[in-house]
Amino acid sequence: MRITEHPILSFPEKKQIAFVIDGKEGYGYEGDTIAAALHAMGIRKLSHSIHLKRPRGFYCAIGNCASCNMIVDGVPNVRTCVTLLREGMVVKTQENKGEIHD
Repeated sequence: MRITEHPILSFPEKKQIAFVIDGKEGYGYEGDTIAAALHAMGIRKLSHSIHLKRPRGFYCAIGNCASCNMIVDGVPNVRTCVTLLREGMVVKTQENKGEIHD
């Protein structure tokens, strides 16, 4: 789900980076944020709203909202829209109190 061709822009090749998302292998590219890599993989639900537990996804992309909070390498409430992807990273969806969501 990435743009690979464009009439004006060029997309230079970047190093592929492997990581784990909810126990499954995922990948992104050097310079991607976690949320951008997940979005490109087709993963749209990143968290849930506090009161009604409605799904939340990639929204502001600048770290102002909490829609993209996930557990990253054991640390809860990481804003994945501004956190760069690293090789071997372990990312998990979470409920609002830091519990892992299955």
